[in-house]
Amino acid sequence: MNDHQNFKNTTIALDIGTTKVCAIAGQLNEYGKLEVVGLGVVKSEGVSRGVVSNIDKTVKAIREAIEIAERNAKCKFKIVHVGIAGQHIKSLHHHGLLVRHDSHTEINQSDIDKLIKDMYKLVLPPGDKILHVVPQEYTVDDEQDIFDPIGMSGVRLEANFHIITGQISASRNILRCVEKAGLEVADVTLEPIASAASVLGEEEKDAGVVLVDIGGGTTDITIFKDGIIRHTCVIPFGGNVVTRDIREGCTVMNDQAEKLKVKFGSAMADEITDNRIITIPGFKGREQKEISEKNLSRIIQARMEEIFDYVLWEIRRSGYENKLIAGMVLTGGGALLKHIDLLAEYHTGLPTRIGQPIEHLAHGYSSQLASPIFSTAVGLLKYSIDNNGDRTGYVEEFKAITDFETIRQNNAINASEDASVSEVIENDDEPREKKNGFFNRLYTLTKDFFETVPDSEF
Repeated sequence: MNDHQNFKNTTIALDIGTTKVCAIAGQLNEYGKLEVVGLGVVKSEGVSRGVVSNIDKTVKAIREAIEIAERNAKCKFKIVHVGIAGQHIKSLHHHGLLVRHDSHTEINQSDIDKLIKDMYKLVLPPGDKILHVVPQEYTVDDEQDIFDPIGMSGVRLEANFHIITGQISASRNILRCVEKAGLEVADVTLEPIASAASVLGEEEKDAGVVLVDIGGGTTDITIFKDGIIRHTCVIPFGGNVVTRDIREGCTVMNDQAEKLKVKFGSAMADEITDNRIITIPGFKGREQKEISEKNLSRIIQARMEEIFDYVLWEIRRSGYENKLIAGMVLTGGGALLKHIDLLAEYHTGLPTRIGQPIEHLAHGYSSQLASPIFSTAVGLLKYSIDNNGDRTGYVEEFKAITDFETIRQNNAINASEDASVSEVIENDDEPREKKNGFFNRLYTLTKDFFETVPDSEF
């Protein structure tokens, strides 16, 4: 990437997960496909069940992931798009009504925006905040089931909304971690919505599909019908509880349990035919342990069946149990378990496939990105590019960085790229407020949105 045109359209997204922190940078090419130019993945140690539990460890992981992505993309980032998940995520449905004074004029986008804005005035339990408001179907006067009312005439505009809420404290902790890592948050997106953006096709969303993203600490569920999000929820179980069950069932170390799950694990014990005996080295010279492959699979299957019980309960609760023509799509690290799609089909009765985040990737993408592990990260990048709109502030930032690079090369500075960039930034006499006015305004708005009172602990 040598010209400013490439730099100005580059966006970076941050997936702060239970097992990994992933920073991914990319842009849309001329065909509307996603080109990934930087990817940084590091182990996550400060997140539990999708929620930040240790600020310092999370900040360290974010810094490392961003630095790797910056080296790959050959540019510096100041604004990131972040995902949020966790057990605190809830969803509810609400009905909105707008009475228009002029029935002769057409319904326009500002009328819909007014309806959506009214939803943010809902009274929520203490400590909760609205993250997303998703319109379902509209009613104009007595005409029902309208998906796009723009251009129609009418006095009464009504709509059903799917509203997703989360805890202010969880959002604020994510915001604080990113801030401590020297970055600014553009927006916070629900991770199940992001995963859907990378894995599902438009036909599946229209036909009716449930996306199950089995991560390390949580399992995210998103249900689509007629191209619209109908139901979202987060189950506080994921791949980590399977590892814990193996650890306790086989009395082994956590690292050994994870290796057993990844290398020999299967979600269907009946599919194991040769039933090999797996030997596990003893701890500190103690006797080695042995476990049959079938017994290992029985431990895994029991926990995965419990997770699918929760999934089935959520599908029934949504009211779309018999309307999911496209069935189920599994993604996330948990989808890499052998025979997991078979177990899902047997347990739920829905046709199932494994979802890879290649739906919108440009031709020639890295095979590493095709793994279900990166569904949320790729989806966050795609969702943020689609919904970001005007990125004039990015242009200044990336132009400045390329200018710094030119200065460094012309002066033959032998210091590292990162050090030279930071040195130029520190010695720049131009007021930071003037130079980064867009970033400061955006960051202030985002911070005010999530942060109600200062937190003295940090």
